[in-house]
Amino acid sequence: MSDQASDILIIGAGIAGASAAAELSTTHRVTLLERENMPGYHSTGRSAALFSEIYGGAPVRALSRASRDFFFSPPEGFAAHPLIKRRGALYVASARQLASLAAFTANPDVEPAVHTISCADALAACPILRPKYVSAAVLEPDASDVDVHALHEGYLRLFRRNGGTLVTDAEVQTLEWRGGAWHARTTAGGFQAPVAVNAAGAWADTIAAKAGVAIQHIQPRRRTALLVELPPGINPDAWPMTIDIDETFYFKPDGGLLLVSPADETAVDACDVQAEEIDVAMAIDRVEKATTLQIKRIRKKWAGLRSFGPDRAPAVGFDPAASGFFWLAGQGGYGIQTAPAVAKLAAALIRGEALPPALHGFDPASVSPARAHPPSPNV
Repeated sequence: MSDQASDILIIGAGIAGASAAAELSTTHRVTLLERENMPGYHSTGRSAALFSEIYGGAPVRALSRASRDFFFSPPEGFAAHPLIKRRGALYVASARQLASLAAFTANPDVEPAVHTISCADALAACPILRPKYVSAAVLEPDASDVDVHALHEGYLRLFRRNGGTLVTDAEVQTLEWRGGAWHARTTAGGFQAPVAVNAAGAWADTIAAKAGVAIQHIQPRRRTALLVELPPGINPDAWPMTIDIDETFYFKPDGGLLLVSPADETAVDACDVQAEEIDVAMAIDRVEKATTLQIKRIRKKWAGLRSFGPDRAPAVGFDPAASGFFWLAGQGGYGIQTAPAVAKLAAALIRGEALPPALHGFDPASVSPARAHPPSPNV
């Protein structure tokens, strides 16, 4: 039986694969393969995303800015409700972290998006903060919650409307280049296309290895989150997301509860990751030290995977040594907020077109899989 043929084969139906599939399906026959029985199970579906133009390294911040218009004014009919809700992000620093806050705000593309606020205003914005903890603070007023489900489903719906084919329970077993096409043998059958897009998230290097392509050293890292109850009479809905400037914790309102994370990045093998008790305890300890909260009850806890390359920038582009093999991986914790721009970037590179206006001035070399990978001090 011959393999099912298309123009482009995308491996991984999380936000990266789904958004690229939606863009590419306007001009090509696209097959989107997902190893699970539903798209976005490991990372996209576990994200507590915030759109922020200042979160991440320089290439990530540029891609986030290029995604802004999509989030605030999505295409008509893309989603039934707005994709974003303004939240604001409050970055706080203790006395020993003042240098970190100064270095952060000194970035030329960060400074215009934030303004310094007094400690009194920081405490008014987030009244559970301990006065003795906050020595300085800056606010990013335009930071916004993202409806991740609506974003992901919007892209999948657009993909299907364009005639794309989504195949679930399709774990790639082999991936081989022959006869001018990539042939994927999966648990759901065989598929082939001249272009294979590796959007497999935490499994991106595994897919590359199966294809005989040099890996990008993309490391999955565990991120823990928990929903905790607040004392009676406290309504957190108007609070900003509050982030320790060294990102040792953050918290934000979520449906009357508080979503808390220790901002952990524990290196793990790609798997169905679960929250570890040590990380849950760490989150509680750090938040209780910075706030007046005494966390008595955890409503829910979970973990997701964030996958980083050595320099913490994504890999987006054709592999320099493998015909038709396109990398779309290593988005770290920035995959949601950069998805619209990254999808347009990937589509332009695959089509061989000029970058769209939203990406004017962006240098694709900064995320090319052919670039050098100086290790980040944060990894």
